[in-house]
Amino acid sequence: MEGVDHLANERNKAQFDVDSMKIVWAGSRHAFEVSDRISKLVASDPAFRKDNRAMLERKELFKNTLRKTAHAWKTIIDLRLSEEEASRLRFYIDEPAYTDLHWGMFIPAIKGQGTDEQQQKWLPLAYKMQIIGCYAQTELGHGSNVQGLETTATFDPQTDEFIIHSPTLTSSKWWPGGLGKVSTHAVAYARLVTDGQDHGVHGFIVQLRSLEDHSPLPGITVGDIGMKFGNGAYNTMDNGVLRFDHVRIPRNQMLMRVSQVTREGKYMQSNVPRQLVYGTMVYVRQTIVADASCALSKAVCIATRYSAVRRQFGSHNGGPETQVIDYKTQQSRLFPLLASAYAFRFVGEWLKWLYTDVTQRLQANDFSTLPEAHACTAGLKSLTTSATADGIEECRKLCGGHGYLCTSGLPELFAVYVPACTYEGDNIVLLLQVARFLMKTVSQLGSGKHPVGTIAYMKRVEHLMQCRCNVQRAEDWLKPSAVLEAFEARATRMSVACAQNLSKFANPEEGFAELSADLVDAAVAHCQLIVVSKFIAKLQQDIPGKGVKEQLDALCYVYALFLLHKHQGDFLSTGCITPKQASLANDQLRSLYSKIRPNAIALVDSFNYTDHFLGSILGCYDGNVYPKLYEAAWKDPLNESVVPNGYHEYIKPVLKQQIRTARL
Repeated sequence: MEGVDHLANERNKAQFDVDSMKIVWAGSRHAFEVSDRISKLVASDPAFRKDNRAMLERKELFKNTLRKTAHAWKTIIDLRLSEEEASRLRFYIDEPAYTDLHWGMFIPAIKGQGTDEQQQKWLPLAYKMQIIGCYAQTELGHGSNVQGLETTATFDPQTDEFIIHSPTLTSSKWWPGGLGKVSTHAVAYARLVTDGQDHGVHGFIVQLRSLEDHSPLPGITVGDIGMKFGNGAYNTMDNGVLRFDHVRIPRNQMLMRVSQVTREGKYMQSNVPRQLVYGTMVYVRQTIVADASCALSKAVCIATRYSAVRRQFGSHNGGPETQVIDYKTQQSRLFPLLASAYAFRFVGEWLKWLYTDVTQRLQANDFSTLPEAHACTAGLKSLTTSATADGIEECRKLCGGHGYLCTSGLPELFAVYVPACTYEGDNIVLLLQVARFLMKTVSQLGSGKHPVGTIAYMKRVEHLMQCRCNVQRAEDWLKPSAVLEAFEARATRMSVACAQNLSKFANPEEGFAELSADLVDAAVAHCQLIVVSKFIAKLQQDIPGKGVKEQLDALCYVYALFLLHKHQGDFLSTGCITPKQASLANDQLRSLYSKIRPNAIALVDSFNYTDHFLGSILGCYDGNVYPKLYEAAWKDPLNESVVPNGYHEYIKPVLKQQIRTARL
C-alpha cells in the first residue's frame, strides 16, 4: 500500500488553488520558500527523528535533545544559515530545548535592556554560543506578580559589586528553561538595594557555571525541578531551580539601559524612557500568538485528515460506512477550530505590523499608542493560547480512541503547548489587565481623549449602546458591517455595564475584585472583536489565487458566527441581536460548514506541514493510518519480549494458585 494516496479523492474536491493558499498562510512567497526548504531539510535528516520520544526515560530523552541541539548548531554553521533560516530550523525540529530560551529570551533581554557597551560585550558571545543564557525571573513563591520577587541585589560600594542573594526558600528561582543543567549565564531579576533603599526589580547578568568544566560557581545551588506533565513533551527541557548565596558580580553586569547605579552607589534613571521595556514584551507576546496558530493548525491538520480516513456507522446494504467528517456533529466541532487557526494566523501577522509601528513610535518618543498596544497584545496572548489549548484537546476527542495513543501526536502536542496559558502572563491575570484598560477608556469617553487603535470603536459609544441589528435573512450574516457592529455593540455594552457596576462601589479596588469575573468576560468580548475585525480586514486586501478569497471568506464567517453562537447569551442579554437573528446566524453557520466540507483536506494541506513535523500517524499525508498504527505498536519496548519480564515472579504464581500468604 506504500505510495498510495488514500486522501487523493478528498484532494480532488478542492475548489481553490492550494499553492496560492500556502503562500497566504506563510505570509509571503519568500516566507513560504524558506519554510518549505527548511522543513524538508529537517524531515530528511535522520538525526532529527522524534517518533520515539514518548518511550524514552527522562535522562535518555534529555541527552537526546542535547544531541539534536548540537547537530542543529552544526547544521546552522555548515550551511551558513541566516538568522531567519536558523529560527525556522529550530521551529521544525520541534523539540523544546535550552536554545529556545537562549535565542528567545536571554538575547532579547540584553538587546532590550542592555546599554550599547553591554550589548557589544555580551551579544557576540551569545550569538556564537560561547555562552548559553537563560531568563531567571520566576521564583518558587512568585510568577505573575513580578513586583513580589524576593531575590535581592545589594550594591557594595567598597568593592563596586552587587551581591545577589536568595534570602528565603520561596525566593529560589524556579521554572526557567535551560537553567537546570545547561545555561552558563542568566539574566536574573532581583530587587535592587542601594544604601538600604529598595529600588524595585531589575535585571542582572550572572554567570552560573564554570566555562571550563561546567560546575556551578561558588554560592550557586542549581538543578532541575523534575518531571512535568505528559510523555516526552516539555520533559526535553531542563526547567531549573537556582539559589544564590551572596554571589558577587561586577557593577557593570546590571542591565543599565533604563536605570543605572553609579560608582558611588547613586541610583539614576537614564533619559531612555522606561516604556522601551514594553517593546520587548509586545515582541514576545506577538511571537506567542503566532505560535498559537502553528500549534492549533497542527492539531486541526491531524484531526481533519483522520476524520476523512475514519469511517463509522451509516453503512446501508453492505456499502462503506460514513466518513466521520461527513457528520454535522464532527463538522460543528472541527471547522470552527480550522477557522480559528486561520484567524490567529492573520491576527499574528497584524501584531507583527503593530510591533514595528510601536517600535518606531517609541524611538520617536511617541508613547500615545503604547497602553493600547500593551493591552491588545496581552489580551490576544490570553485569548489565542486558551483557545489553542482547548482546541488541541478537542482535536484529540475528535479522533476518538486512537487520539489517545501517543503515536497520534496529540497527547504530546497538548502537553507541550499547555504551559503557554501560564508563561509570559497567566491568562486570567492578563485579561484583568485588559479589563483595567477598558474601564479606563470608558471613564475617559466624555473627556475629549479619543480612543485609538483596536479600541477606536468606543468613540461611537452612543450609537453602539442603542443600535439594533438589521439582519433579516440568514445570508445577511455574511455582511461584514452586520458582523462587526454586533461584536462592537456586545463589547461596548459589556464594558459599559461593568463600568456602571464599578461606580456603585465606594472603593474602586474592592469593586474590581468583586466584579472580576464579569470584567474578564468583557475583556474576552473585546479581544474576540479584535480577531474578527483583523480577519475581515485581511479579506479586504488583494488575495490572488483561484478560489482562495472565497475559502477565506467562508472561514472568516465560520469563526465569527461560531463565536456568536457560543456566546449568544452575551449578544442576547445585552440586546445586540434578537433570538430570531441568533437562530439565523446558526442557519448560516450550518450552510458554511457544507461549503467548507469539500475543501477541508486542501485547507489543512495549505499549512504545508511535513509528516515529520506533524509527528502523527493519524495525520499522515497519505492517510494510510491503520498499517502504520499496527506497525508502530510492535516497536514499543514492552513488545521486545513475548513473555513479559515479571511473568515468573508475578503472573505464574497467580495462575497456578501459588501465592503464599504470610503466616501470622
